[in-house]
Amino acid sequence: MTTLHPLEDSSPRPLNGQDYRTLALAALGGALEFYDFVIFVFFALIIGKLFFPPDIPDWLRQFQTFGIFAAGYLARPLGGIVMAHFGDKLGRKRMFTLSIVLMAVPTLLMGMLPTYASIGIAAPLALLALRILQGAAIGGEVPGAWVFVAEHVPARHTGYACGTLTAGLTAGILLGSLLATLINSSFSPTQIANWAWRLPFLIGGIFGLLAMYLRQWLQETPVFAEMQARKALAETLPLKTVLQQHKPAVMVSMLLTWLLSAAIVVVILMTPTYLQKQFGMAATTTLKANSLAIIALTAGCILAGRIIDRLGSGLTFIAGCLLLGLSSHHFYTTVTHDASQLYALYALTGLSVGIVGAVPYVMVRAFPPAIRFSGLSFSYNVSYAIFGGLTPMVVTLWQQHDPLAPARYVLSLCLMGMALGVYLLWHERRQR
Repeated sequence: MTTLHPLEDSSPRPLNGQDYRTLALAALGGALEFYDFVIFVFFALIIGKLFFPPDIPDWLRQFQTFGIFAAGYLARPLGGIVMAHFGDKLGRKRMFTLSIVLMAVPTLLMGMLPTYASIGIAAPLALLALRILQGAAIGGEVPGAWVFVAEHVPARHTGYACGTLTAGLTAGILLGSLLATLINSSFSPTQIANWAWRLPFLIGGIFGLLAMYLRQWLQETPVFAEMQARKALAETLPLKTVLQQHKPAVMVSMLLTWLLSAAIVVVILMTPTYLQKQFGMAATTTLKANSLAIIALTAGCILAGRIIDRLGSGLTFIAGCLLLGLSSHHFYTTVTHDASQLYALYALTGLSVGIVGAVPYVMVRAFPPAIRFSGLSFSYNVSYAIFGGLTPMVVTLWQQHDPLAPARYVLSLCLMGMALGVYLLWHERRQR
């Protein structure tokens, strides 16, 4: 990273009513869209049984199900790069609205899909196609949302804005966890297998249409409007400029995204299924604990954003990754023999995962405004496609030899995050 680009509104003004309205609408829309993307993983076991042949080994069925889940991540770069290109050329708001339409429709259709028993191999193939469309949509949504809120608020509140938006995204995971808990508590396993598993997807499609309506009240970012007025938009292909002139920024952003993906995918998305399969815990118990962890995560994202505004990125990542590494390792090693501490330790680990709320602060400042959307989107989506998409399969295979594979994977990424924190701290001090 050759420089940290200052965000354009460097005035000392506090956040005003318009800022809070923008943050609220962006976070709510992000929550609804992220719910659509992650609800799949909470029903991975039942989806695996319904959409794959019944006579294959259980581990293979789970592996294939997570493979379809991973396809959404692998599709993110294409959708993200295309939407980011037009976001840098035509405006942030247009792409911010388009992404939610591309998410809502596939989610709705997932809730209507016939199963393997009805149409055979066409069932998982159709599920895969819809998952790819979801991935393309989320590829534009997340980086677009970070750029959108960061360019609306004063520079000294960038961390808080990005942390709040990330908290909104994690609230979407909470919606999925709560609804999964409700369905598992309200219906018998037979009812869920017959029809109740469809409800969260149908509800998600309706949520997406609601979010699309809400986003019409958002305004274009002042930064893009000013660039447009000054005719200072990127003259060449934005992605070409990113790859030619901003390689260090891309590398740091990709490594931070790897840290983010490890924390979210393993600790939040995979752990309920892991606890059910590895230790025989009841689905309702693990999902309730997961809900507590996500509530703590949501608070942790906002807290991390506040802290990084005051301490800078270096110290924030050194301390945050240390806390996450210690708390997650303690959680996984303790619940193996003492399930009574499940709720407290999972909540603490969820709070520690909040360090991901500080990641976008670094990424939005790593690229100049004319190519910011493209730079952030390329780095984030390519990294998430590789690491976020493959993580469930890697950890699942690793568990065949080591039951504590999730703990070891997260801990190794926390060590990398601390090393990045040292680098960022050195870089900040050199700039000063």
